[in-house]
Amino acid sequence: MMPIQMNRLIDKYGSWTLTLLLGIAVFLFWWLRYSFALSYQEQFQLFLIDGEYFMQRLAVPGGLTRYVAEFLVQFYNIVMVGAAIIALLLMLIHRMMCALVATRSSLLTAVISLIAPLFCWWQMGDEKVLLGFVVAVGFVFAMMLVARWLSLITSSVLLHTSYIILLAITYWLAGPLALLLAFWMMGSLLSRQFSEKVVSRRILATIVATLPVLAMALFVWISSLVVPYPVEVLWGGIGYYRYPSTVTLSKGFDARTYELIEYDYLVRKGQWDRIIAKADKKMPDLPMSVCATNLALAMKGELGERAFDYYQHGTQGLLPSFEINYNTILVTGEAYWQLGLVNTAQRFYFEAMEALPDYNKSCRCIRRLAETNLVNGQYEVSRKYLKLLEKTIFYRKWAQRTMDLLGNEQAINAHPVYGYMRQVRLTDDLLFSEQELDKICGQLVAKSPNNRIALQYLLLYPILQGDINKFMNYMGFVSQHTQYQPRSCQEAVAFAYASRRQQPPQGVVSQSVMQRYNQFTKAYSGHASLELYRNTVWYYLLNMK
Repeated sequence: MMPIQMNRLIDKYGSWTLTLLLGIAVFLFWWLRYSFALSYQEQFQLFLIDGEYFMQRLAVPGGLTRYVAEFLVQFYNIVMVGAAIIALLLMLIHRMMCALVATRSSLLTAVISLIAPLFCWWQMGDEKVLLGFVVAVGFVFAMMLVARWLSLITSSVLLHTSYIILLAITYWLAGPLALLLAFWMMGSLLSRQFSEKVVSRRILATIVATLPVLAMALFVWISSLVVPYPVEVLWGGIGYYRYPSTVTLSKGFDARTYELIEYDYLVRKGQWDRIIAKADKKMPDLPMSVCATNLALAMKGELGERAFDYYQHGTQGLLPSFEINYNTILVTGEAYWQLGLVNTAQRFYFEAMEALPDYNKSCRCIRRLAETNLVNGQYEVSRKYLKLLEKTIFYRKWAQRTMDLLGNEQAINAHPVYGYMRQVRLTDDLLFSEQELDKICGQLVAKSPNNRIALQYLLLYPILQGDINKFMNYMGFVSQHTQYQPRSCQEAVAFAYASRRQQPPQGVVSQSVMQRYNQFTKAYSGHASLELYRNTVWYYLLNMK
């Protein structure tokens, strides 16, 4: 008896141990490794504690699971809580699958039942897959358990009707993943007909068993007539994917994608040291990551000294061209904000929000739009955005504090951020050519010589263009206002004078820079390796041509 009881204990508690281990693994994974991905998902929605918002969600198929998912995602603001939420959801899915999948060994059942939560975990690796997909999976599995209960207490005559009603409810609340329930119902009905001995009745029962799947197709078609979405979008699922018109086949955790997401997160949080440390560990090589690195260096006052320690993507790595892409322009918008180009930053944040393919609003963008309008004195517009944030859990207190500033000129001017922005901002930067960004930076410096961000960008921009004559003009302009002479500028000055076969004026270029430049020219003339000079302006200028 003892071996049998021991096996039963292993079967029973082994499955729960497996569920617990799954939860721990998921929690640690999202909390310690991909916490920035949680912030990424949270920033692209605006969950409102509002009855109208709830009714808007419930008015379309899958609306309830979307609402629940968005409610949960707002807690990603605290990454530990967000990781725990995902872990609990996948554990719940595992336990429901254990109840649905029956084998003689509960431990074997638990192992087989891992397929569903592991699949959901893999799907979530694609940043375009939303939590609504996982919530919908869990809801459908719960309805399968309800359907199984109905099959035990309902007569064969009423079971078909009960199934169709349950399927209709599931479709409207969870969306097209209810198709899984339809197939499960069909299998359940077919299994009840195996005992039929009359062939004609068995064939008829088999045809009737397909009714849930046919009903599912009918539900989708009918719903397309009453909601503003085409059939193909309804089959893809509203609230499952960032791009609702297409079913996302997950590519898992793409390292390249998550590298950019982490840069975006660090820029959002203003963690400039961590950005630089990340760039030191792995050289950034895309406009977005290079832009984030350059911004971090500028915020630390190190752009002129260390810019060429990293790969430079031309001027695109300083201020990338505008593109309607919610993934990339937020970093650029932050760079414009820090420069003091408030109107341009406002345009970038607004366009980023409008470019969201699921037509959602963005809490990150809404907050910045409230700030830009506050700085510009557009108090009623700022109030509109702040009123929205007042209906949230995590931004309510900030919105209320900021609301107190509206119209209070003295308080705004004394504010460490908004007061500074009012001092350095340009009021006419509404539209300008992207080929004239250096001139805009020049206007910023002319207005506020203490604008160190604009100063660093102004002098680096022509170097990245390879226009040394323009750089010398800007350097002459800057020298009238400040003694700013970082290493990259000294290297560019040395290069400019050497191309004229002249010596730079005394004190403009340090002796160490001139000595290294002479070594560089000897190595270049002798066709020796220039790897020792990879972090210099000279190396960059020679290799950009």
